[in-house]
Amino acid sequence: MILQHITALNAKRIVLASGSPRRKELLRNLGLKFEVVVSSFEETLPHHWFENAADYAVETARQKALDVAKVCAAQKGKPPVDLIISADTIVEHGGYILEKPDNEAHARKMLESLSGSSHHVHTGVALLLPQAPVPDGEEGPFCRTFSATTNVLFHELPTEMIDAYIQTGEPFGKAGSYGIQGAASSFVTGINGCYFNVVGFPLHAFSHHITQLVKEGLLPLPAAKPIQ
Repeated sequence: MILQHITALNAKRIVLASGSPRRKELLRNLGLKFEVVVSSFEETLPHHWFENAADYAVETARQKALDVAKVCAAQKGKPPVDLIISADTIVEHGGYILEKPDNEAHARKMLESLSGSSHHVHTGVALLLPQAPVPDGEEGPFCRTFSATTNVLFHELPTEMIDAYIQTGEPFGKAGSYGIQGAASSFVTGINGCYFNVVGFPLHAFSHHITQLVKEGLLPLPAAKPIQ
């Protein structure tokens, strides 16, 4: 879906508004080239402002992208940015949004709540195009947003297992206090939806929306050279 555009995309200036090593790895696995500018936006939007958890993740991603757009616009001696990619991943369980743990006690409380039950992982994504035209009546810059949701089921987690996992240090810096790609993979009895969304970035949905932006002419790419 996106692979036929990778060479042309790599001629663009693309910025990832995230320091997440997982997102960097996933995007590089596609062959995409980009630079990293970490957003300073504080992820503290009031949860009650939003109708659902996915909307919260989307707005957080959008705000992070807008923050990085301002940083890039102020840079001197660099070409203009063509695309800013931003994302925010959260866990939702029992109607509550679980973000990154503050400390060991917070991580333990989250993991105990997830034990033996299913939860939703939402990733909001913002694709900001500083060079794209802005529709009449809307404020710029142009930003395409979307979200992806995956349902994850955990086995019962005994106290000693939770304690051992916390001691690895892996829960910290991760929504819901776990990383599915690490030791917590042993907790998971099943998922429904995109695995990479749980890791931190929904690659298929991203590829679809990038392709749509290209088709709509909002992310213009040079024509591919014919094979000789």
